[in-house]
Amino acid sequence: MDLLRAQWRWPVGMPLCRPIGQGLWEIRTDLPTQRTARVLLGLYCEHLVALHGFIKKTPATPESDLATARKRQKELER
Repeated sequence: MDLLRAQWRWPVGMPLCRPIGQGLWEIRTDLPTQRTARVLLGLYCEHLVALHGFIKKTPATPESDLATARKRQKELER
């Protein structure tokens, strides 16, 4: 539901979405299990593309998750 809300109201801001930099945004979504998932998004041909999803366990976004999203973002640009 949060991805749909971001898609139809783009651009959105906090608390739903925040920019990470280099063309990436992080969407927060609450799960039924009382956990919060994150989805890293990018723009491609004027469309939002979900690049990577994960459960965030620390205040900072883990570098490995950012690297995965950036790698997939570069693959889209080819």
